[in-house]
Amino acid sequence: MRLQVKGKNVEISDAIRSYAEEKLGKLERQLADPTQVELELAVERNPSIADKVVAEATIWTKGPTLRAKERSSDMRASIDLLTDKLERQVTRYREKRRRRHREHDGHGVDAHGPTATDEEGGPVIVKTKQFTMHPMSAEEAVLQLELVGHDFFVFRHEDTGEINVVYRRRDGGYGLIEPN
Repeated sequence: MRLQVKGKNVEISDAIRSYAEEKLGKLERQLADPTQVELELAVERNPSIADKVVAEATIWTKGPTLRAKERSSDMRASIDLLTDKLERQVTRYREKRRRRHREHDGHGVDAHGPTATDEEGGPVIVKTKQFTMHPMSAEEAVLQLELVGHDFFVFRHEDTGEINVVYRRRDGGYGLIEPN
């Protein structure tokens, strides 16, 4: 696991860095390699905020990208709260994988298909992307949409099994496209 610790409005001491490495290192046993973890520690400068210390982490795995943010009045407490939240996310992710593996029993779908082209000068597909669609809720899909930074995200709905799309609307909200 590669851990990157960054500071915003705060200098990261060696003690805090080693504490974060120790705490987040517990997740390494549960996550598959290679995994990259980015931890950002910040101190809010607003005097009206009681919990000024913010710990935010993003974990890139082979599957979903996990993200958590916690705040408290102490740097170590923020890291502890963050680690607890991430451990719950990792456990939930691993349980979903186990359930899905047992349910599907190894039957996969071949994502390779013919590329559509038009020889009469019509639109031509110049790039094809293939990705694994994990069953998830619409809320999880919106989270993934935010993490990847795209305008839309295609996913398989965990309740219906149908392919759905969430997208960012111009008014700042989100839309969901479901098949009939």
